[in-house]
Amino acid sequence: MQPIQMVDLNGQYNKIKKEVDNAIQLVIDSSQFIKGTLVKEFQLKLSNYLGVKHTITCGNGTDALQIALMALDLKPGDEVITTNFTFIATVEVIALLGLTPILVDVNYDTFTIDISKLKKSITKKTKAIIPVHLFGQCANMNDIMDIAENNNLYVIEDNAQAIGADYSFKNKTVKAGTIGHIGCTSFFPSKNLGCFGDGGAIFTNDDDIALRISKIVNHGMEVRYYHDIIGVNSRLDTIQAAVLNIKLDYLDSYCKARQYVADYYNNSFKDIDDLVIPETDKNTTHVYHQYTLKVLNGNRDNLKEWLAKRDIPAMIYYPVPLNKQKAFVKYYNDKTTYPTTDKLINEVLSLPIHTEMNEEQLKYIVTSVKEFFNR
Repeated sequence: MQPIQMVDLNGQYNKIKKEVDNAIQLVIDSSQFIKGTLVKEFQLKLSNYLGVKHTITCGNGTDALQIALMALDLKPGDEVITTNFTFIATVEVIALLGLTPILVDVNYDTFTIDISKLKKSITKKTKAIIPVHLFGQCANMNDIMDIAENNNLYVIEDNAQAIGADYSFKNKTVKAGTIGHIGCTSFFPSKNLGCFGDGGAIFTNDDDIALRISKIVNHGMEVRYYHDIIGVNSRLDTIQAAVLNIKLDYLDSYCKARQYVADYYNNSFKDIDDLVIPETDKNTTHVYHQYTLKVLNGNRDNLKEWLAKRDIPAMIYYPVPLNKQKAFVKYYNDKTTYPTTDKLINEVLSLPIHTEMNEEQLKYIVTSVKEFFNR
């Protein structure tokens, strides 16, 4: 049996090696390493895939979130609501810009933002909401957009983990990341659509926001050497665009491969009392950037250790909630409680899931998990 990995990037590359190698060589031959024509081609291709008017690429997913906030021209002290159960980048950029991150709890079933808690967190200072489409499925965007409209708030979708997912928005099927005022994604190599380094993108249907974003990513300029606003230097290089141009053609098949693995796991684990398999909201498909179980009755760490001894990797996303991170102590105090997040950090365990998994590996993982609970 081949060694089991959380994600097999080499195996995925080998299947498209000739296409990728040829594309990279063409970039090298052209010497258009920055702002090459392939960057524009990829932006257009991704826009067409997503059904969105504008795609602006950038250096990474964290930059995408920061630039999205910068494009809204918010003021220091303005509040931005997001979840406490997410990767630090979502909240990091809020604080970095002098804004105030307001963290709310998540739904136990879907890991996405709790709508009731979101409503209670809105104040006169609230200017934006960043829902996180965690692990591969969309947050409740129907309710979120209603809340945003009723309170005159911006919505920035953190779509780093759910690109390719579909969502039923107002009885119309749309792609994750295209519902809010701005959507953001990451092309980190392990993502469902990953490049061979760092990369990110920002989506919007708003022409004015798109123009502002395109300036911000390029030192605040539209015309060379004429800087209209304060910007940053955040670009997707042409080699990464060449890779992504090819891999985008395979994104739907990559998602289906992940869904096959998830279905295999779900069918195998559904009758184990101390395991809770992932739940998918009725309005969204799930593209399983991570396959995350909830392991009950204090068994999580022991199960992780059991699997490790059998050369099966498993990960805990995320072991420390953001309100308890040292970097954010000035924003939160002990009186702020996040009971669902606090429960999840002691239960969640993500199993290997990627496009190259085979039946032998899946059977071995499932058998090992069952052996743990049948001791």
